[in-house]
Amino acid sequence: MLTIEPTGAILGATVRGIDLAQPIPEPDFGRILNALGQHGVLRFPDQQLSVGDVKRFSELFGEIQGNPIRAADTTREFPEVGILSNIKERGEYIGSPDAGQDWHTDMSYRDVMGFVNVLYGIRIPRRDGKPLGGTEFSNMHAAYDALPQEIKTRLDGMTATHNFEKFWENMRQNKNSGRPAMTDEQRKRRPPVVHPVFMTHPITGKKVLYCNEGYALRINELSQAESDEMLDFLFRHQLEMRFRYTHDWNENDLLIWDHLGTIHRAIADYAPDEIRLMRRCQVMATKVFDPAFLRPAREAALQAA
Repeated sequence: MLTIEPTGAILGATVRGIDLAQPIPEPDFGRILNALGQHGVLRFPDQQLSVGDVKRFSELFGEIQGNPIRAADTTREFPEVGILSNIKERGEYIGSPDAGQDWHTDMSYRDVMGFVNVLYGIRIPRRDGKPLGGTEFSNMHAAYDALPQEIKTRLDGMTATHNFEKFWENMRQNKNSGRPAMTDEQRKRRPPVVHPVFMTHPITGKKVLYCNEGYALRINELSQAESDEMLDFLFRHQLEMRFRYTHDWNENDLLIWDHLGTIHRAIADYAPDEIRLMRRCQVMATKVFDPAFLRPAREAALQAA
C-alpha cells in the first residue's frame, strides 16, 4: 500500500509501497501528484529501475526536455534520459559533471517552463560512511508567504526575463567548466523568455515566488537600477535558512521535485575520484496546467481532507 511520510522539514516526503517499474494506478498517481505540490520533493527509496523505467515514469508528468543546447544523441536507446556523472571514459565525461551547482530552477529559461526533475541515484559518493553530493532545496511557497506585504503588492502582476546564457556564462567564467561561449545558433535555440514574478501554483492553488538567481535577469516593469535592487533582495530572501532542506542520497533513490515550487542546487563536496552517477529527466510543464491532468490530484486532496 502506498504511504507518504513527510520529513517534518520545510520540504520533503518519502513515498513507500510502490514499484515505479510497474504501471501506476490512477488513484496512486493522484496521491503522488498531490503530495508533490504539498511537499515539493518526493523520495522513492529502494527502486530498481532501468533507463526505460525512468523515462516512462517521467513521462507521466509531461514532455521530457532533451539537451538544452545540443541535438539528441541518436546512438542511445533513450536519449531523453540524461546522465549526471563525474566518470570519464577515454578522457571525456560520460555525462554532465557540473550541472546546476548554483541555485536555480530548471527550464525557467524556456517559454514552456519546467515542471519536475526526476533523478535516479545509481552510484553515490561516500566518505567515512557519509553520503556526499546532496541536493539542497528552498521552498518558494514559503518564500512568497514570508515576503513583506509591500513587496507582494508592488510586484503583483510584474514579470521577469529569464535567460539561459546567464547560467551558461556563470559556469564558464566562475566555475571553471571549460565550456566555450555560446554560439549565435545556440542563442537562437534558447532566446530569453518572460514569466510572472509571482505564479499561482497549479496543484496547490497558492502563490509562489518564481524568480531564481540562475536565470532571472531583470524585472521588466522596473528601471534597471530598481530591478537590480529588487532582484538582489529576492535572491537573498529566498535562500534564508528557514526555507531550506537538504536531501542526502542513497543508491537506488528516485527523487522527484517540483520546479514551480522550489529552487535547488547540487552540493559539490566530493572529489573527482569519488564517483557520482545518476540518471535524469527534466520534464516540462506541458500537462500540469491542464485541469484534466490535475483531476486525480484534486480527488486525492478531497479524500485526504
